[in-house]
Amino acid sequence: MSKKNQYQEIELDRPDLNKCPDCGCFFASDTCPLCRQVCPEHMRAGNRAPVKPQKVKKSRDNGRVKFIRWYHEWWFIVILFLIMPLAGLVVLFTSPHKFRSKILFVVGYLTIPTILSFVLMLGGSAILSWLTPDPVDTSLTKEAYVEKCVEVDPELYYRSPEAYEKAYVKMTLTVVKSTYHATGTSGDTYYLCRAQGHDNFYLIVRDCLIDGEQNLLPGDSVTIYGQYGSSATVADEDGLHYTAPCINTAYVVINAVE
Repeated sequence: MSKKNQYQEIELDRPDLNKCPDCGCFFASDTCPLCRQVCPEHMRAGNRAPVKPQKVKKSRDNGRVKFIRWYHEWWFIVILFLIMPLAGLVVLFTSPHKFRSKILFVVGYLTIPTILSFVLMLGGSAILSWLTPDPVDTSLTKEAYVEKCVEVDPELYYRSPEAYEKAYVKMTLTVVKSTYHATGTSGDTYYLCRAQGHDNFYLIVRDCLIDGEQNLLPGDSVTIYGQYGSSATVADEDGLHYTAPCINTAYVVINAVE
């Protein structure tokens, strides 16, 4: 822009005439011919301050209309980023859009999927937790829970675990080893146990202890209070897998070490 055109046109002024402060009319007499007001001293010819020209702000496009090709439109750039991110990056930075808009778009493209994944993961976990019932009844006190449990022969539970699906059971077992869920779907600790006096009958005890986790050791004789836990497949630290009827244990009492 030339220096000549950096300023807007000076407001119309007649320094040799008086000016009415109300209607802006210029006149040679003492009284405005339009509103009949007497011209004040500071608006008389020679007393008025000169009008300062206003500087025009520069514009990058100088007021010209920009024609954006279809492949530089935002909708096409978004689609291109979804299917070919590198090509979308090239098209974006060769487009006439402002550089700040380009940077904001790239930052949003990198951060929004991460945020959405995190939100969906939390929401999915919350929904899954809401839909999945607790493995043990947490509404009862310890005394009420223990009193509700019926002593069951481990051999009978091993042979027909479904018969105790709605029951609260109590039995005494011997801990063989600590294991973990073979599919990795649960963070609970599982113990491979055997029925005392019945070396051929093994049960899996899932640690769902309400009053805090206990580290049971091989050889511990334990009395467990819990509920039906279907069948479970667990693995030990050597990678050996075991499948047996499972008991979700709410409370446990360590009797002795064999």
